[in-house]
Amino acid sequence: GEGAPEETEKRDDSQRSTLFVEKPQSGTVSVGGNITFIAKVEAKDLLRKPNVKWFKGKWMDLASKAGKHLQLKESFERHTKIHTFEMHIIQAKENYAGNYRCEVSYKDKFDSCSFDLEVTESSQAAPSIDIRSAFKRSGDGQDDAGELDFSGLLKRREVKQQEEEPEVDVWELLKNANPSEYEKIAFQYGITDLRGMLKRLKRMRREVKKSAAFAKGLDPAYQVDKGGKVRFMVELADPTVELKWYKNGQEIRPSAKYIFEHKGNQRILFINNCTMTDDARYYVTAGDEKCSTELFVRDPPILVTKGLEDTSTYVGERVELSCEVSEDDANVKWFKNGVELTNDPKSRYRIKVEGKKHTLIIEEAAKNDNATYSVMTTGGQSEAKLSVDLRPLKISLALEDQTVRLGQEIHLKCEISENVEGKWYKNGQLIEASDRVKLYHKGRIHRFIIASAAVDDEAEYMFVPDAYNINIPCKVHVVDPPKLHLDGLGENNTVTVVAGTKLRLEIPITGEPTPKVMWSRGDKMITDSGRIRAETYSDSSCLVIDTAEREDSGPFRITLKNEAGEDTALINIKVVDVPDPPQAPNVTEVGEDWCVMTWEPPANDGGSPILGYFIERKKKQSSRWMRLNFELCKETTFEPKKMIEGVAYEVRVFAVNAIGTSKPSMPSKSFVPLAVTSPPTLLAVDSVTDTSVTMKRRPPEHIGAAGLDGYVVEYCFEGTDEWIVANPELTDKTKFTINGLPTGSKILVRVKAVNAAGESEPRYHPQPILVKEVIEPPKIRLPRHLKQTYTRRVGETVNLVIPFQGRPRAKVSWQKNGSPIDKNQINIRNTENDTIIFIRKAERSHSGEYDMKVEVENLVDKATIDIQIVDRPGPPEVVTIEDVWGENVNLSWKPPKDDGNAAITGYTIQKADKKSMEWFTVIEHYHRTSATINELVIGNEYYFRVFAENMCGLSEDATMTKESALIAKDGKVYKYPIYDDFDFTERPLFTQPLVNTFAVAGYNATLNCSVRGNPKPKITWLKNKVAIMNDPRYRMFGNQGVCTLEIRKPSPFDGGTYTCRAVNELGEAEVDCKLEVKVIARTLSQW
Repeated sequence: GEGAPEETEKRDDSQRSTLFVEKPQSGTVSVGGNITFIAKVEAKDLLRKPNVKWFKGKWMDLASKAGKHLQLKESFERHTKIHTFEMHIIQAKENYAGNYRCEVSYKDKFDSCSFDLEVTESSQAAPSIDIRSAFKRSGDGQDDAGELDFSGLLKRREVKQQEEEPEVDVWELLKNANPSEYEKIAFQYGITDLRGMLKRLKRMRREVKKSAAFAKGLDPAYQVDKGGKVRFMVELADPTVELKWYKNGQEIRPSAKYIFEHKGNQRILFINNCTMTDDARYYVTAGDEKCSTELFVRDPPILVTKGLEDTSTYVGERVELSCEVSEDDANVKWFKNGVELTNDPKSRYRIKVEGKKHTLIIEEAAKNDNATYSVMTTGGQSEAKLSVDLRPLKISLALEDQTVRLGQEIHLKCEISENVEGKWYKNGQLIEASDRVKLYHKGRIHRFIIASAAVDDEAEYMFVPDAYNINIPCKVHVVDPPKLHLDGLGENNTVTVVAGTKLRLEIPITGEPTPKVMWSRGDKMITDSGRIRAETYSDSSCLVIDTAEREDSGPFRITLKNEAGEDTALINIKVVDVPDPPQAPNVTEVGEDWCVMTWEPPANDGGSPILGYFIERKKKQSSRWMRLNFELCKETTFEPKKMIEGVAYEVRVFAVNAIGTSKPSMPSKSFVPLAVTSPPTLLAVDSVTDTSVTMKRRPPEHIGAAGLDGYVVEYCFEGTDEWIVANPELTDKTKFTINGLPTGSKILVRVKAVNAAGESEPRYHPQPILVKEVIEPPKIRLPRHLKQTYTRRVGETVNLVIPFQGRPRAKVSWQKNGSPIDKNQINIRNTENDTIIFIRKAERSHSGEYDMKVEVENLVDKATIDIQIVDRPGPPEVVTIEDVWGENVNLSWKPPKDDGNAAITGYTIQKADKKSMEWFTVIEHYHRTSATINELVIGNEYYFRVFAENMCGLSEDATMTKESALIAKDGKVYKYPIYDDFDFTERPLFTQPLVNTFAVAGYNATLNCSVRGNPKPKITWLKNKVAIMNDPRYRMFGNQGVCTLEIRKPSPFDGGTYTCRAVNELGEAEVDCKLEVKVIARTLSQW
């Protein structure tokens, strides 16, 4: 039946509904009535308000149409958590009827519901007919403003041509009507020149001035029917004034048409047999004054002489509704249900006029042509009902079930007995024509075409003819061979995954019906569980590897099967990882602050090409590695720089590919950056013989951390470039003799310094050296300290080096006091350039004059050295008490016999009381051989002794007096004087104040002052008036009244005012000073 599509649609909506709690229901409303549609959505699982849209038809969004007749509202009930959405239609019109749709969406959820609105005609009784209200515009500035509502008039008017209507003054109607009614009044009363009439109306409405010539003027306007007679009359104030009549500015002359009459002061103009040309502006002049009026000639009303008749027909038939009017080619208007019909070429309705006969033609009647049709003239109207019924429908060709392949054409065709429109449905949903879906209707044949079938085109289709309660169904089955879509994979279907990560490879698949998917690796099928598993969905299949391992690399096969065919493909899984670490690098060369290192690429690159390497280094004793390059090193060699010479280092390497960075390699063997030394300095010839050359040099100016291992001496003969190494083994001596040279030859000599870093730049002798011995006269270079007497104490070592020169083969000889030296006591060692005299333990017998003689052939040079070996002297010979008087004793003695081989520098005298025999020094460093000892104690008896002294010290023994000296009493009693006790008490007094001081940060600073007072005052130090107590940064000293405050390594925060306070029971005293701590920036060399 006709309701089947709606039932199917509702059933489908209920099945897929996921959001609606209550859906809007179809409804009916009368014209001008109100209706509300309600949709409810549950917000229990929604985090925010859902999005709701209302549509009319398929695409019209009603949100943009909200206004006077349409309102959209929404609300939310917190207790029930229900969103309510309402659509209010206010004062419904007939064109509001149709299909509506409500859509709600939230994130990936979607729901839709369709419903219908039917608008019916109002059944209220018609009010009384009022021509002015009938022609009044239906709106005043609203949405439907500007439309003329003739329906109420036409539906309610009947043909009453027989009744006489009272004559209506159109001019009065226009004067009193609203401008919006002018056009309607003009049509009703046959006014053709409405625009001109309105112009004249405007002129009439101007204020008329009072005239002195006219006692009574013309009326503003006159109206007359066509063919009738009109009378103009004016009354003059002065009958003798000449009067003239004018029409549109042209003077009117008397004729059969225009008749003039005079009645007293009245002047009358008659116009007979008025035609439309008499419709004009007239005025009359009396002297200089003028009086004007307008004449309107009205056509007679058009009468309907033969009315419309009710007609019944079938859909598709030709329909003609005819009527006859009283005039040929009269202006007639047609209406359908009160809506005017126009003779528009695009309209379904065609209006035909043949003289007095007017015909409305409908070529092919449709069901919606059921209506009341009416015709209206200026003098009458007529209406009739048209009833269009359906012919009995027969199905000539029904739809057939089809099975099509995906991408092929779907062509559904049916034929019915009537040429009527229809609708196509898919699973109960209305199908609209689109670029993809083509709907054709030609005569009784209806076709449905989809050029390229898709999977979702498989459905149950149905054609429903309009206005018939039948449907023609069929089923379309779309099949598609299975197909794998591998476009997103790499070359050779290769998929790369990083080891340790999860691979989820999704392969889109197509096929209808849904194909069966099988994954395999080799002969082993992959199930839907485990670390490597397959997951299959309706449109794709996934290969999942939870934690990819390198062993997972290899081909995987995927196979699809369904009733339409089979498809298979190999997918290569490539598991990549960071590369293995390289082998430990080798350091092939080192310099002062650099080295050259090389390494081999890692054995396994992790499945991805090596992009480069990172290099790190560290000190051997450290654990902190430092990155040396921030851009990848593309080569397998690198030169680290800016290292510290002499410090042991290790280096290591990281390999990098597209996946990441490898673990570090094993560290290299430790190495020390070393630099070769600078060239040796001061290379010179020391001596030359007939077969040898002896070279001497100084060490290099810069040696470096590698030290100096030795020297390499090379020579070459003049005129050749072949350098010969003179010493196969390194020598550390500053002299080296090149032997085996031919006499008379010339050689060039160079020397290189060698250390662990290699050989230095050579130092060349500036000139060739002639290999021939040269006689050099002897010359003794006696050191300055040996040009005077050389003094040593007994027991000390004597080691004298006396350089000399003389070539060749200088002969050195020694004598002591003119006699040969005893080599058993004195060692003599001679070299080519110096001689050494060595006495291990000197004795006084070694003193004397030593004569040195150097001989070179007949040439001689001499020198004398005076060596003096000294010892402590012996005691004085005899000490004698020469005289004793009072408290004094006079002593004398003789110098010692043994002065220790050095001059006596003084004597030391000591005394001892005979009772205790405890010795006390009385006089030291005394130079005479007699002395007076004073202040001896009376009554005591004393002994005296004397020590001799020279440059070595006091004599070991002293000579004591043989007798003692008694200090006798003289019989007087000594009376001690009586002294009063002196008051030593004193309040504190600073005798030396503190001084303002500048200190350097980081270096200890001291503040000093001196104070006196008795009793001893208590000292307190203060900083900024706060006592310094138990602070380890400060130390306080006090000694003999000197007070010291030591500040350990002060900082700028230790600056301020320091106070020293002294307090005793008699009072207190204070002194203060300012200390400023300066920070001195250190240079790099200081660090």
